[in-house]
Amino acid sequence: MDRQKDSPSKFIKQCSKIYILLRFTYKIIIRCPRLFYTTLQLPNKVGKLSFSVLGWGNGWDTPYEGNTIMKKKISTLLILLMTCLTACSKPEKPSAENPVVLTMWHVYGSQTESPLNCIIDDFNNTFGKEHGITIQVVSVTSSSAIDRALSASANGEPGAEELPDLFTAYPRVVEIVGKDNLLPWDQYFSGEELDKFNRTFLSEGYFDQSLLMLPVAKSTEAFYLNQTLFDRFCKDVDISISDFQTMDGVLHAANRYYDWSEGENFMQFNDFYHYVFTGMKAAGNELILDGKLQLNDDFESVWTPLAKAAIYGGICLDDGYAASRWKTVEVISNVGSTADILYQPHEVVYADNTTEEITAIALPYPTFHDSTGSVVYRGGGLFAVKSKVERENQAAYLFAKWLTEEEQNLNFVTRAGYLPVTEKALDTLFKNPAVVENENYHSLYKAINTMIQDYDMYSLPLYEGASETQLNFEKNMKAVLKSAHNQYRKRVEDGEDPETVMNELISSALAEFRNLSIQ
Repeated sequence: MDRQKDSPSKFIKQCSKIYILLRFTYKIIIRCPRLFYTTLQLPNKVGKLSFSVLGWGNGWDTPYEGNTIMKKKISTLLILLMTCLTACSKPEKPSAENPVVLTMWHVYGSQTESPLNCIIDDFNNTFGKEHGITIQVVSVTSSSAIDRALSASANGEPGAEELPDLFTAYPRVVEIVGKDNLLPWDQYFSGEELDKFNRTFLSEGYFDQSLLMLPVAKSTEAFYLNQTLFDRFCKDVDISISDFQTMDGVLHAANRYYDWSEGENFMQFNDFYHYVFTGMKAAGNELILDGKLQLNDDFESVWTPLAKAAIYGGICLDDGYAASRWKTVEVISNVGSTADILYQPHEVVYADNTTEEITAIALPYPTFHDSTGSVVYRGGGLFAVKSKVERENQAAYLFAKWLTEEEQNLNFVTRAGYLPVTEKALDTLFKNPAVVENENYHSLYKAINTMIQDYDMYSLPLYEGASETQLNFEKNMKAVLKSAHNQYRKRVEDGEDPETVMNELISSALAEFRNLSIQ
């Protein structure tokens, strides 16, 4: 049979009919979902019915070449339409009808007292409830404990828990968990949403152009002082709070306190690695180059004043954090994270079991040699384990977006001594200090504001084995200086010249530390 040629007007009419046909088919599919699960003959059946409805009579079965081509085209369109609709029918976002529960490990507080847990409760009862998302906090612990647990889970060690859906950690965990196992946040947050974040904070989370760690809270470091006990000390000794503007002043006060208190430590550094890194940065030098410690003359210039105070006895060299030693008056000051304020006690207990309420204050991180202030900013970020179920990835994104919005983020961070992560929230915090409800935190945020305005702030370098290097640095530093302190006491008690002994031990301790660090 010869192929008939259609006129332009006839072609337009056919196109109109096809448009009506597709709309008609769409309505059938939407109203009758079971049609998705019929046989492969569905396009033929629906097509035949549609021809009839559109007034084409039995044209579907007419052996006319134009109809045959039309049948093929319509069948193909119907198959594509139903495929798309079938795919769209699978829910890719959580909802009250298709809820999602995400497990989480984090480091903010303790299981019984955690500012993040409080915020998560708010989420679960409001936004999460509305959108079918529940965040289940499984573990609240330290960052080092999370590192170990993640390693055990990722390596499938016997007895290890499954990887959580969400966790907070430092960037070093990426090499533990594996980049391919982590959700790239930048594929979920829009460019406009990411532009709201502080660019420096956000930059830490990129690995090979993928945003794997989302900032939710950042901290820096400060000098904490038990002012109640310090006031008694400075009545007898010519030391004032202004001396704590410099690290030299702090270390000098530590030795004076050791003498005044008859052998008690004045302070504790929670991170010797940070102290040395910051001191070398302040002098324009680097502690780490090409992933290796630089224990050169520049290092020695930062090491020597610290070693002198530690060997003399003014610095605590035991393991653990300072907050517990504040409680028992083993130290009256420390240098540590701004987040330490969450654990600072407001009452101390003496050896005779008597207690006393104290006033504690926070001051800016002491500067080195009257230079421009330098300080690290720190705090991990939020990671999500990539799921094969897209609804779970969407749930992780919606929670992360909610948590980093100004109101929720400020509410969370100001309960725990952290900084918010968006520019707008940072601006709100320092223009309106009243957003910090806890009066005991006011001196801390005043100190943070000073550092943000006047200091150079640095993130710690990332390199292969960084976590192990930092842990060994702390361990070796404490071991070497503690041994030197014990030797100093014994030799001086035995009648040797204190200055000569001190100089010998500073030199020998440095040599031993260098040797341990290259093993």
